[in-house]
Amino acid sequence: MTPFAIAGVQMYVNALQPNVDGMIHRLDILMARFPWTQMVLFSELAPFGPLDQYALPPHNEALEKFQAAAAKHGVWLIPGSMFITDPDDGRIYNTSFVINPAGEIIRRYAKMFPFRPYESGIAAGTDFCVFDVPEVGRFGLSICYDMWFPETTRQLTSQGVEVLLHPVLTGTTDRDAELAIARATAAQFQCYVIDVNGLGAGGVGKSCVVDPTSMVLHQSAGQEDMFPIEVDLDMVRRQRETGMKGLGQVLKSFRDRSTDFSVYDRASGTDAYLKTLGPLAIPQKGATAGLEAPEPATRLTQTQTFGRGNDSLPSIGYKQPPAFAPEPLPNPSAGTVNPEAEPAPAAAPAAALPNPPVKPGILTGTAETDKSSG
Repeated sequence: MTPFAIAGVQMYVNALQPNVDGMIHRLDILMARFPWTQMVLFSELAPFGPLDQYALPPHNEALEKFQAAAAKHGVWLIPGSMFITDPDDGRIYNTSFVINPAGEIIRRYAKMFPFRPYESGIAAGTDFCVFDVPEVGRFGLSICYDMWFPETTRQLTSQGVEVLLHPVLTGTTDRDAELAIARATAAQFQCYVIDVNGLGAGGVGKSCVVDPTSMVLHQSAGQEDMFPIEVDLDMVRRQRETGMKGLGQVLKSFRDRSTDFSVYDRASGTDAYLKTLGPLAIPQKGATAGLEAPEPATRLTQTQTFGRGNDSLPSIGYKQPPAFAPEPLPNPSAGTVNPEAEPAPAAAPAAALPNPPVKPGILTGTAETDKSSG
């Protein structure tokens, strides 16, 4: 076992004043109490709260404070996320930063799925966040609503991510559903999930740590909490080879699948039903959307396209689904499966993949970031 201790910090978040000094104060307390901690994760938007009126430029004083704190304690630090304004087009991104023990920002990640329609003014990121802790393993980052879309975790774990770091800001009644998704994600993708929510303007708490068997290793309640957990990445590797509890080998089963999914080809027509749904808008008082709509089967055209397994139906002709188009992802390590290709070679050891610092002031997804982050 390669021991590695990750601590989540569930803290009260103010909406109308900065929380940066409070975060650093809690980090100091955490490291005094649990000096064996090696990585610290705060909740989504913890530094300045949930209002985008406090958006900052890519290079700012708060980040400098976090960098100094990480170097002081010699820990990996993910200080939640904050709203960052793109200096080129003025769009605002919900952005998280990965700071290494030397105090260097090595990754920036912009949330891919803002909580629309409620976060309609926030732009969506396009790059995935993967980084290596030398001689430990591979980590990935997603933010809150991202986890509701399993494609995000699929992409990360297909690149070898073993621990999913997941800062959250959920103060709504769907928190219990998120906890169920966190457990399902850990089991589906055979990874650890470190899910940290805030309090007050930062959420209702209930942070959790889930291991690759879907076992909850820690569950916070509704008060402030610091919870260092030592993860066992050998367990992840063993389970991915032999299956969860010696049973399902889900990553290998997905790799060896006999079909691709035409729904990801936007021109395939497979998603015709989705196009019959109404606009992505906040419900209004007395709205009857969905209550008077026809049954899904009657919304679609009479000429259907069915996948393998349905061609035995005599009244419906079988039509071969179109090929799975490559995903237009800017991440150079991303890609789609070619069913006829030879099996991919084994991944390089984590320690062989360096994490160069990101240039200050460069946003995720820009050409300069791609050049600097590899």
